[in-house]
Amino acid sequence: MMDVGPFEILISALLVIGGVFALVGSWGLARMPSLMTRLHGPTKVTTLGVGSLLVASMIFFPAIQGTYSAHELLITLFLFLTAPISANMIAKAHLHRQGRHIDPNPMDDIAEGLPDTGLGTGWATFQGLDTDQLNIPR
Repeated sequence: MMDVGPFEILISALLVIGGVFALVGSWGLARMPSLMTRLHGPTKVTTLGVGSLLVASMIFFPAIQGTYSAHELLITLFLFLTAPISANMIAKAHLHRQGRHIDPNPMDDIAEGLPDTGLGTGWATFQGLDTDQLNIPR
């Protein structure tokens, strides 16, 4: 019988957790009703899944193989830095493409466009924006 050490258990757990997160994130991307809710799948859940897989790789190679590489660490840092920024840019592009009338989302009870901010100033992303000059199709 083969002895299973703590590193193998930790690596196996991280691989299973990463696979589950990636599966749930991909399923959310395919099944969510609107673009704004679809952003949560790849930017939050799948990022955690891929991050877990990369952490498992960072543990495996030094602990089991005896070699070290900084590639996994760099990929993880790059992933965790770029995923929220790209989600923000996609969301802003979607808001500006749709104007103030974004797609209806039954999960958030948004049927008539963006809700009022309650501050009397409107949404900050539309400050200084004149939609009549942008020639955006409605």
